[in-house]
Amino acid sequence: MTAFSTAVGELATDVRLPAGDGPFPAVLVRTPYDRTRHSAEARGWARRGFAAVVQDVRGRFASLGEWHPYADEAADGAATVRWIRRQPWSDGRLVAVGASYAAHCALVLALDVPEDVRPDAVIAAVPALGSAETAREASGVERLLSRAGWWAAHGDRRDSDESALDKALSADPGLLTHLPLSALPERLGRGLPSWAGLWRHRDRGRLVSRAAHAAVPLLAVGGHHDHFTEETVALWHSWGGPSARMLLGPWRHGLVTAPGPDSGPAHRLNLGELYVRWARRALTGELAPGHHGAQGLGGADLWLSARTEGEPRTPRTRLLHGSVFTADSGRPVRSDDLTVPTDGPPDRCLLVTPPLPRPLDVVGPVSVHLRATAHSPSADWAARLVALTPEGSAERLAVGVVRHAEPAGSEAEFTVGLGRVARRLRAGTRLRLEIAGHHFPAHARNPHTGEDPVTALAGCTPPDGRSMRTAWC
Repeated sequence: MTAFSTAVGELATDVRLPAGDGPFPAVLVRTPYDRTRHSAEARGWARRGFAAVVQDVRGRFASLGEWHPYADEAADGAATVRWIRRQPWSDGRLVAVGASYAAHCALVLALDVPEDVRPDAVIAAVPALGSAETAREASGVERLLSRAGWWAAHGDRRDSDESALDKALSADPGLLTHLPLSALPERLGRGLPSWAGLWRHRDRGRLVSRAAHAAVPLLAVGGHHDHFTEETVALWHSWGGPSARMLLGPWRHGLVTAPGPDSGPAHRLNLGELYVRWARRALTGELAPGHHGAQGLGGADLWLSARTEGEPRTPRTRLLHGSVFTADSGRPVRSDDLTVPTDGPPDRCLLVTPPLPRPLDVVGPVSVHLRATAHSPSADWAARLVALTPEGSAERLAVGVVRHAEPAGSEAEFTVGLGRVARRLRAGTRLRLEIAGHHFPAHARNPHTGEDPVTALAGCTPPDGRSMRTAWC
């Protein structure tokens, strides 16, 4: 193999070539997370006959220019593809590959550039589709914790500090409770001029809408415990290319390196080998047309067709408490704690099922239909489905949050989507459904005034001094 570094324009680029005379098909990875971390991946592609090209995106690590997330990737990617195809070691064929932000870089090459520089195939793992998709749920509710962590680690800087938010939270455990949230950079002690602008992005769904016009094969890979599961599925569903494959495992954002609590031996795949096999077939036109996929059934060590949906069986539930509950922004229901307080007024509506008499496979999208009343002009409704094992432990299965602005005291009827589940539940498991007014710090707290949660200085304050909402569910 031959390895060398170069600059494509202002962009630092590493190239690793297979042994032999070539020319070769190429694989392109464009990343904001330091191209040198992909050395082993590049060697793997080169050993299998691909020229591996890995590049720092503009303004990151060794690449010059200014770093503007999601802004420059189409133009810079197109220029890089043109450069690759002019090289004597390139046979003209190219696969765009990436995970998370790098998946965004790969996708814009297939969807946002002129036809003559588009790749011949795309591998997009846990895709971050854009600023709006990463900042908010489909319902518009702000993804506070994940965005604060990402911006603290990578925003407005050339390098990265993966532990930046953890260090700040160690120094101030209440860091994310301080208002306004737009002032977070000041509390972090560093400049983050792009932080406030992040929340102005609302053009969600642009790449998914363009995916219908795709003209190349796609392999989409995701995890049921990933932030971007729904985006992965939507991309696959919408893809208009000649072939679309999807693999969803019981994994977190790091995929097989970050298995979920329900992952088994059958789910420990060698994704590198899978990517190589798929890329070869994509470049030789051997992929069967249409949409095909597989999803891992957590807790069962099985794989199912991605089109398989479980029968719509709903175990009967019993209301424990909280047909009327208080959503206090000073004591929000926390996303990182599955215990339910037993003292004080209810902070959530709580329903449970009897123990399952036999194993139950829950596969497909989950939703909760509510008829509720909020005594505030704006309210968030967070629904969380939890599995209570026979041993007494609790495990989150799915969560969804929606925001509703209604006249105070008026009844509303709506549905909360909780994403997808692919899980076998053991006999004796009980299901617990929680309906609350917050899911913090994963999501920003609604101030209940109708103000923007990012810029609000405080929540509404009734006579008892608490920001509150009551609801019937």
